[in-house]
Amino acid sequence: MKILLVIAAAAALAGCGVETASTAATAASIKKQELEEGQKTMQRAQQKIDGAMQQVQQRAGSTEQ
Repeated sequence: MKILLVIAAAAALAGCGVETASTAATAASIKKQELEEGQKTMQRAQQKIDGAMQQVQQRAGSTEQ
């Protein structure tokens, strides 16, 4: 009887391990997507900054002439 209880407990714990691994994989996937979106946002912001700097330089150049 004790052996059956030990086997049942081991099976239950093994099932929890699979669920935990699945949850961790899902969380990692979500974090990867968040990182990619953050990188895209940073690239768009850098493009806007570069465009603004070009406008400032053009205005400065036209003022000097």
